[in-house]
Amino acid sequence: MDQETTKNADAPSSLGIDISNIDPSKLDVNTIMETASTLGTELGIKVLTAAAIFFIGRWIAHALVNASRKAMARMKIEPTLEKFLSNILHAALLIVVVITTIGAMGVQTTSLLAVLGAAGLAIGLALQGSLSNFASGVLIVAFRPYKVGDFIEGGGVSGSVEEVQIFTTVLKTPDNKQIIVPNSQIMNGTITNFSTHDIRRVDLVVGCGYDDNLDTVYSVLKDIVDNHPLIIQDPAPGVDLNTLADSSVNFNVRPWCKSSDYWTVYNQVTEQVKRQFDEKGLNIPYPQTDVHVYKHD
Repeated sequence: MDQETTKNADAPSSLGIDISNIDPSKLDVNTIMETASTLGTELGIKVLTAAAIFFIGRWIAHALVNASRKAMARMKIEPTLEKFLSNILHAALLIVVVITTIGAMGVQTTSLLAVLGAAGLAIGLALQGSLSNFASGVLIVAFRPYKVGDFIEGGGVSGSVEEVQIFTTVLKTPDNKQIIVPNSQIMNGTITNFSTHDIRRVDLVVGCGYDDNLDTVYSVLKDIVDNHPLIIQDPAPGVDLNTLADSSVNFNVRPWCKSSDYWTVYNQVTEQVKRQFDEKGLNIPYPQTDVHVYKHD
């Protein structure tokens, strides 16, 4: 028992406090109190130092991230890339601050880093899905199939891109709902970006009756697309007879407009077609069935 006590006394504590000079055979109350006071003082200094390093380091990390964001804004870096790089820089700086704080407590950070590396490998294997999302986030930032503010359809959902994060993309739907989609779910499927180009074509199919005059129908449709204030005339809007359907003669009406005006043009042209057809006495057919009843004696 005495040999074990002497052996433990010869070893430094895990917090870096040397207790090798203490002789167990000469311990008394005063010695114990003095030793405890010394150890408590040294431990308190280490805790205060570590706390100061943590809070000051965290403040410096925030300051550096904010400075980097302002620098990237001055360089006119695309907002998606700016937020993504800022998030990675913030995470990396916090890891450095935490490791430095632990080192100030007297813990050997070399062995700690080795343990963290092994734990990181195990966690990485267990979180393959999250790593896939991270890799997809890097690809999104690198190839930029979409950016903040674009209206996209991907991963089975659609909405305006609010933010591209490390693991997810945040979308806002037209009815003001927030959708958070894993990056891998978007990158592994088809992405439709409705905001890439400044103008879009509105595709409408308008049907008229077989008894209606085709020249009148064509004139009405052409007048609508030529005089609408939001419709672009270059490229010219198209009005063409397309299909002789079962109960209607169908025209393709294809005006061009700014991407931001798409739904306004779509709705207003549809409304004007209905009003103009009513004024001109033109019919908009709808499916109907004629039933003939025959009476046999």
